[in-house]
Amino acid sequence: MATTSAGSSDSTANRPQTKRPKYSKFTQQELPACKPILTPQAVISAFLIVTVVFIPIGVASLIASRDVVEIVDRYEEACVPSNWTDKVAYIQSNANKTCIRKLEVPKRMKSPIHVYYQLDNFYQNHRRYVKSRNDEQLRDSKKGNSTTGCQPEDYVNGVPIVPCGLIAWSMFNDTYHFTRNSKNVTVNKNEISWKSDRDHKFGSDVFPKNFQNGTIIGGARLNDKIPLSKQEDLIVWMRTAALPTFRKLYGRIEVDLEKGDVIDVVVQNHYNTYSFSGKKKLVLSTASWLGGKNDFLGIAYLSVGGLSFFLAMAFTILYFVKPRQLGDPSYLSWNRSPSGH
Repeated sequence: MATTSAGSSDSTANRPQTKRPKYSKFTQQELPACKPILTPQAVISAFLIVTVVFIPIGVASLIASRDVVEIVDRYEEACVPSNWTDKVAYIQSNANKTCIRKLEVPKRMKSPIHVYYQLDNFYQNHRRYVKSRNDEQLRDSKKGNSTTGCQPEDYVNGVPIVPCGLIAWSMFNDTYHFTRNSKNVTVNKNEISWKSDRDHKFGSDVFPKNFQNGTIIGGARLNDKIPLSKQEDLIVWMRTAALPTFRKLYGRIEVDLEKGDVIDVVVQNHYNTYSFSGKKKLVLSTASWLGGKNDFLGIAYLSVGGLSFFLAMAFTILYFVKPRQLGDPSYLSWNRSPSGH
């Protein structure tokens, strides 16, 4: 038995050691492959196809964007009384915060008309702010005491806050009331949030508890008799924005507004944007098949289509003015003289 083992060891030792992989067409890159040759005709055709596809899409996108009617009213400056020089002191005081704004409809606005509030210079994407929430607590009533990640808005007087965290604490709390010709214009606030958020992220058996009971009030209060899955203003606010300027849906007006209509808006100006030089805007907007008013997409398609058309024409002119034989070996470097000719 010892002799056999020794013989086996000798044969292993004599076997050549190699790191060469097992031969296959895949490892040696010998599989069939498509290697297109970029002829002038193919390149010009490709640019023309891009032109033909992109320019109509760009025109359609711009037309759709221009059909959207949008009213934007910035009000945070106008809603501070002239006798208050310190705006932060005003917004933190108990003074009357009612503000009347008038909006004139420039074109006929077909329902539904989306009502947004827009905040500028508000960094909801700040890392500490984004993480200041507890999704388990929002979703499951049995996790009401779970406040991990919610600091500093996790406990008040030793009792956990539901919902906890800076995001919920700083919820937007300005309100708007609309009238036209002295008649109320109802704002529908149902289904303004994502259905997936209502069904899966906010529990139907989770109720606010000990919310906004601290010494410093951040924003809106919540009704402790309504579950979080039904408090859609909170759900909309909790979906944080990626940019410092953002809009969030406040509700929908489900009647048409005619050109020349004057909308009286009673604004309750409670939200403090003055501490960080923020701006507040009320936005009324219709929508198209492409969404809201945004010219960027149409301009981008037109720009790419126009550039492709320019390149196609440039290559066409170059092809006819200075033609060159395809695969001419005289252009190879080793066929040229040292002088470069």
